Amino acid sequence: MNENQNKPKQKEETPKTIGREASAAKSGSGWKRLLSKKWVTPAAFLAAAAIIVTLMWIYQGADTTSKTSTTTPSEATEGTAGGEATAAPQDEEAIVDALPGNEKLEWPVLNRDKLDEVLSFYDSEAGEEERAAAVVQSGDTFTPHVGVDLSDPNGETFDVVAALSGKVSHVEKHPTNGNVVEIDHGNGLVTIYESLSDVSVAEGDEVKQGSVIAKAGRSDAERDLGVHVHFEVRVNGEAKNPAELMEQQ
Repeated sequence: MNENQNKPKQKEETPKTIGREASAAKSGSGWKRLLSKKWVTPAAFLAAAAIIVTLMWIYQGADTTSKTSTTTPSEATEGTAGGEATAAPQDEEAIVDALPGNEKLEWPVLNRDKLDEVLSFYDSEAGEEERAAAVVQSGDTFTPHVGVDLSDPNGETFDVVAALSGKVSHVEKHPTNGNVVEIDHGNGLVTIYESLSDVSVAEGDEVKQGSVIAKAGRSDAERDLGVHVHFEVRVNGEAKNPAELMEQQ
């Protein structure tokens, strides 16, 4: 018998390159089967969209942070009625042009010479003592005073009149400022009267300069002043010193 026939046949080894090719082919067919699924394409699209939106949100957030400006305390002050009044000065001609008709701004009382100015308008350019005297304290809060308060030296009440002709735009019983009346004179000019009693006008009323709108009263915010009237003038929302406006006319 031939010796070669008695020897067991050796198992032929599969070339490694052929094995890798088969594995790659199998992997490729697997991807094809995965991509052939109906849900794969929408899922991939949503994932890509989510990534794009996230990147845009991060970018916009960083850009907004870099552009945000800060407001210093000198740029805005709070009025006794809780409104804001910017400290930016207004052109003198613009203030004069805002006056209705041929009228000139007057004090909201009939006998100014008989009354005392018990709380002045806060002037950031005034001396330290004057600035300190023009601040309203409420608890631990100190607020620059954006009006002028007038009071009778004997503590008696007196008539409060319209400083200019106009239309009553607001009447309110404020919890801390007492009765409040606002009169709109057009062109962005508004006068505000607070700490009132016996209000005799209503919203929508047309009033003439010098006509009685109320009487001087009291307010919780300025209780130490007793009977008085708080008077404000605002031009386009900016509180102005009434005394200076009268000098500029």
